[in-house]
Amino acid sequence: MTPEENRSPAAHEDPYALALQTGRGPVYLRFADGRRTRLPVRRWGARPTGADETLLERCRGPVLDIGCGPGRLCRALQDRGVCALGIDVAPHAVARTETRGGAALCRSVFDPLPAEGSWQTLLLVDGNIGIGGDPHALLRRCTQLIAPTGFMLVEVDQHDVEEGCTAWVEDTHGNRGPAFLWARLGTPAVHRVAESLGLSVTDQWISGRRCFVSLGRHDSHPSAVAPHAPRAQPW
Repeated sequence: MTPEENRSPAAHEDPYALALQTGRGPVYLRFADGRRTRLPVRRWGARPTGADETLLERCRGPVLDIGCGPGRLCRALQDRGVCALGIDVAPHAVARTETRGGAALCRSVFDPLPAEGSWQTLLLVDGNIGIGGDPHALLRRCTQLIAPTGFMLVEVDQHDVEEGCTAWVEDTHGNRGPAFLWARLGTPAVHRVAESLGLSVTDQWISGRRCFVSLGRHDSHPSAVAPHAPRAQPW
């Protein structure tokens, strides 16, 4: 590698952080067994899609968007008059969310968070059910965050899959970010994990090639399409 190459931002920056900054790819989620899948960076940085709208119309504020990325859903919810906060461990993601006019904190879902036990809707989309590599632990944590009548809107894998894995983000030049634990779950697996935590699948739907479920406590009955919430911020 030449000194000039060594000074290139793409050569030493985390490819995921660089993709968030530029809004461009391609970047890939690479699994330790050699598989890879392209990350939809342009979609994350664009306006909500029709599939996203099916999520937004179900949200009841206040909403916590876990792994918010560059904040397209947070901003869209605020435009609808729904109070929403994003969290992400990537500083560039939080910065992009704030630049778009959304509210976000640089936190892990497993960190102490504002208004624990009071969130009406939690979003786990764009594969974020995989955070930490242990969906059971993640959803158990989410039950601590939602209000008694709250619910979670979760995007699941379109295939019938249940796996934990090690992964990292890489670009077309072989530059890679740090490895992390990840998971993939299809709808049947989410049903099983939810049941073990005292949660029910209250709704499930497909929009385009994306699959979603709504999870709530057995003793709660959230409305399928929630009214807009006031703008009061609980954090």
